[in-house]
Amino acid sequence: MSQLNIVIINGPNLNLLGKREPEIYGSTTFEDYFKQIKAAYPHIHFDYFQSNVEGELINAIQQFGFSHQGIILNAAAYTHTSVGIGDAVKAVPCRVVEVHISNTFSRESFRHQSYISPNAAGVILGFGLKGYELAVEALIDFKK
Repeated sequence: MSQLNIVIINGPNLNLLGKREPEIYGSTTFEDYFKQIKAAYPHIHFDYFQSNVEGELINAIQQFGFSHQGIILNAAAYTHTSVGIGDAVKAVPCRVVEVHISNTFSRESFRHQSYISPNAAGVILGFGLKGYELAVEALIDFKK
């Protein structure tokens, strides 16, 4: 099997993991978690991109969506508002797994809508940072 290239794309405020609402998001920074996931899957090439800007997320989806076999996308609040991000996911040939750290259905009702889900290969939510590993496992299974 050839090397799998996966990019993790995180949206707004996820740069504050470890500081922001630890009761919801935990106390681990994403940078620390990214080191752990890379160590757990040494046979996979990972890239990481985070932005608080919607257009930059769309650009990253378009850039990596043609060069990588998988995108793990946590668009955060843009999940519920961005038709453009949903359209970008639909436009790229690689598989996209939508991930959310919290269970969005146990939160405010506006978080129950996703413009990404209809175009994603799958959705994982509510398992904390472990959701990213579950997404990696799903992308490995898709590759087989």
